[in-house]
Amino acid sequence: MFRTRRLRKTENVRRLVRENKLSVDDFIYPLFIEEGQGIEKEIPSMPGIKRYSLDTISKELDELVELNIPAVLLFGIPANKDEVGTETWNDNGIMQQAIRFIKKNYPSLYVITDVCFCEYTSHGHCGVLCDHDVDNDATLLNLAKQVISHAKAGVDMVAPSGMMDGTIAMIRESLDAAGYPNLPIMGYSVKYASAFYGPFRDAADSAPSFGDRRTYQMDPANRDEAQREATFDDEEGADILMVKPALSYLDIIRDLKNNFDRPIACYNVSGEYAMVKAAAEKGWIDGERVMMESLLSMKRAGADIIITYFAKEAAKVLSKK
Repeated sequence: MFRTRRLRKTENVRRLVRENKLSVDDFIYPLFIEEGQGIEKEIPSMPGIKRYSLDTISKELDELVELNIPAVLLFGIPANKDEVGTETWNDNGIMQQAIRFIKKNYPSLYVITDVCFCEYTSHGHCGVLCDHDVDNDATLLNLAKQVISHAKAGVDMVAPSGMMDGTIAMIRESLDAAGYPNLPIMGYSVKYASAFYGPFRDAADSAPSFGDRRTYQMDPANRDEAQREATFDDEEGADILMVKPALSYLDIIRDLKNNFDRPIACYNVSGEYAMVKAAAEKGWIDGERVMMESLLSMKRAGADIIITYFAKEAAKVLSKK
């Protein structure tokens, strides 16, 4: 009789046959940067995660560099919002200032920007409104302005998250025409209209003032549609394909890994983070073990890159091994 337990007998043999391993190289850490001064504000629904202004963020960036986390994903919270989010293409806006600050003072960090409008619009939706819905093509024109402004500021990669049809094609064409053909795009290729985003809306001040985002984000019931969405982004020139959220969509991560010859990213979102933190605080789970097991599940499903609020904590755990 073959005994599979033979290869589980000791930690050393388990290490030898382990199929998937987490590394700090897998992680991107999201950062929330608010316009203003003296801001270091903890987000109640996301323990340990804060909003920073540029004059207070150095301590956080120092820690990321010390932990050897390779990349950050920036979200900007502006002082002023309007109907169409004009601050997104303000060359001296909070996102553009943040890009320049990090590239100047922390050149080892790879800077990625979330490209969207929900934090910048007075209504909280992801683009230009028409008849109480987002106008897809009008929003694309503004996306082009936004990415060019980020490129001029020196960003390393852009990550459009609004789920507008034709986004990747518009951004690729605009960047190429403006002289940025080597700037990569990480598409939020498969982004579901998920209840797991709740805490993020507190973090980024981006809750819609009416309705929801189900006319542009995907229905959680759909699996085949994810392949179509990812195919469009792949054909339009995305360099990395992302699935968001991660834990409830591990099957989608695996589908993309099996079907596309691109790096696959996933976003371990705010609600997934908050649930682990809340249960650990109650003493119901071992928070560290659940954190590491959850991240490993994303890696096992096929993610090459994991965007996670756990990046710092996980990096510390990994450094002890």
